Amino acid sequence: MNSVRGRVSESGRISLPADFRKAVGLDRGGDVVVELDGREIRIRTLDEVVAHAQALSHRLLRGKNDTSVDAFLAERRREAERE
Repeated sequence: MNSVRGRVSESGRISLPADFRKAVGLDRGGDVVVELDGREIRIRTLDEVVAHAQALSHRLLRGKNDTSVDAFLAERRREAERE
């Protein structure tokens, strides 16, 4: 794991080293998610967060039928018709 010393300004800004940004695909900037876990601050790219959520969904829904968005919407329509 790489680490460098940094400084957070009074306004809350922090600069990330160029090699760190490049390593995670943020060399031209981009969206991130900042998470607080206890006393630890994590910065993850939005793409990483989405990929993690997709992997978790696949794992949780593996082997289950009718888990598509289309199936979900069709079920909601059927429920609405019954009301």
